[in-house]
Amino acid sequence: MKMRKYTRLAAFLLSAALLGGCGDGGNAEEKNAKTPAGNSSEASQETPAENPSETSQKAEGKAAEGALADGTYLADFDTDSGMFHVSEACDGKGTLTVEKGEMTIHISLTSKNIVGLYPGLAADAAKEGAKTLSPTEDTVTYSDGMTEEVYGFDVPVPELDTEFDLALIGTKGKWYDHKVSVSNPVPAEADGQAKNTDNLEDFAQSENTDNLEDFAQAKSADALENGTYSVEITFEGGSGKAEILSPVTVTVAEGKAVAALKWNSPNYDYMIVDGEKYLPVNTEGSSEFEFPVPVFDSPIDVIGDTVAMSRPHEVEYTLTFHSGTMKKE
Repeated sequence: MKMRKYTRLAAFLLSAALLGGCGDGGNAEEKNAKTPAGNSSEASQETPAENPSETSQKAEGKAAEGALADGTYLADFDTDSGMFHVSEACDGKGTLTVEKGEMTIHISLTSKNIVGLYPGLAADAAKEGAKTLSPTEDTVTYSDGMTEEVYGFDVPVPELDTEFDLALIGTKGKWYDHKVSVSNPVPAEADGQAKNTDNLEDFAQSENTDNLEDFAQAKSADALENGTYSVEITFEGGSGKAEILSPVTVTVAEGKAVAALKWNSPNYDYMIVDGEKYLPVNTEGSSEFEFPVPVFDSPIDVIGDTVAMSRPHEVEYTLTFHSGTMKKE
């Protein structure tokens, strides 16, 4: 799937909210969770489950009156265990939906090892007739564009910023107690705003814009004076986790423009631009490349080969170098 990152002059473009699952392929082994229910030898080494009558939670979460308007939000989902959590690829967040005062958060886990959840204690979840939460199959997307199926859950949220009980059961069929909380909701559309707009606003207000009209009409380096420029780019493609940082540096000499750019990841071992293969110019830190700019103000198809996964994988991207944002250094 492709995610778009727009850096248009003085514009704020809203991208689609994150409604599906996202994450890495890590394991959440139930054997590492805490407090198993029952009287087995394992349970004797864990903290006993609390009194169900005192701590059981309602199946449906209610939003506090006036706290959140109906809508979709991104919110932090925190747990008491490093082995039970939302995938790192989701930045620890889930999709919180508020409808008619009821709150539900969709979380994507790191694998399919957790097969059920229960809003309450493990002791209650193990009882006959208990209404447990069934998993959804979420498609998670890695930074190199590869996908994987993991389990996700729609969890009722009784209250924000307050811990509540959420029991889990793994593939071994034993229930475990956990405490979770949901906090910091942000409207989904606000989180999806285009990046790099702050720099564009500053540039638009700059007094050093005498050459903007000439730059805006330049479709190749032939129309540019020799020198080194800072240039804003639009970057599209991949999962949205890896990106080329904007602005980039473009050096113009004798009618040829060469871009020097940097990824936010150290995992790219080559790029293909205009049919030519380019290797990194550095050996440590985030991957950096230099290559000629074929054209300004039009999309350029490029390929980045990532080694983030167990095997290299080529991912297609699109770059646009905006001549209207060029600023001589």
